[in-house]
Amino acid sequence: MGFSSDVGDWHESPNRAIFEANVRLLGGILGVDRPVLGLAGPTTSHSRPVTTPGDRFKQPNMIIDTHCHLTFPDFEHRIDDVLEDAASAGIAGAITISTTTEDCLDARDIADAYDNVWCSSGVHPLYSDRAPHVWENLLEVARHPKCVAWGELGLDQHYDRPLQDIQRSVLEEQLAFIERHQPEVGLPVVIHCRKAFGDLIPILRASSLEPTRFVFHCFTGSPDDMRMLLDFGAMVSFTGIVTYKNAMEVAEAARLTPPDRFMVETDAPFLTPAPHRGVRPNEPKFVAATARFLADLWSMPWDVFERHANENTERFFGIHVPQAASDG
Repeated sequence: MGFSSDVGDWHESPNRAIFEANVRLLGGILGVDRPVLGLAGPTTSHSRPVTTPGDRFKQPNMIIDTHCHLTFPDFEHRIDDVLEDAASAGIAGAITISTTTEDCLDARDIADAYDNVWCSSGVHPLYSDRAPHVWENLLEVARHPKCVAWGELGLDQHYDRPLQDIQRSVLEEQLAFIERHQPEVGLPVVIHCRKAFGDLIPILRASSLEPTRFVFHCFTGSPDDMRMLLDFGAMVSFTGIVTYKNAMEVAEAARLTPPDRFMVETDAPFLTPAPHRGVRPNEPKFVAATARFLADLWSMPWDVFERHANENTERFFGIHVPQAASDG
């Protein structure tokens, strides 16, 4: 299936290699066969200063955005405002996901600066050809108290590059690294899987990691893919794609999801959900629209949806989701 681009015009990139990698990343997510413009990619320096949050971010709310990329240039010098807007929309916080062994350090710095932001540590398959990978950086971040997951990692078979041999080699090396250090850090794993369920799940099953400790983020598959994922035992997370009119197969697959196996995310700055589709960049505040769509799809009262979403998030990531104070 194809999804139209939700990014704006790209005028100039300071680093063409980073730009091209992000074209592949966004194109792989959206399923387009032409370059997608308007994206510069994650930063590669961990020296960028992070603004100290104000007290306004400590107000409890309802759910969190379990997967976004606050290290991307779209959010540079804007994180205070992004989190404030999210809080106003009832979003209590966010998990910023790393894509390389360099930007994981930025993700850690951001998480360290905000009480309601957490991070992950991993190499995205579409960045698997950006060697050398400094695996020790991943461990350094994974040891941080605000790091709540490995990843995102996995396989992406939409494009012919990076070559599948490279993706598989880096995936296997990364999984072996995680297995070696898992007794110390014990983190769950965020999975990127694009048109690769049949190949990726056997690789994950062959590892020593528990299936329940994987979450397949940004689900874009079919009902059969969902059955395979659920039979494996993993969690699944939904982005704004499930709200798109040209993604009915994803919504149909979502109907199969048990209430104790889902989470919700933006994958910001990508994939702004309907009815905000076309707004650029996507931000954590818009996860509320995806959540409401899923609640309606499942005919689930909002308070029940909120309870399941928070219980699943807390159980999987080992964090506490702040709750809004009840009236009266």
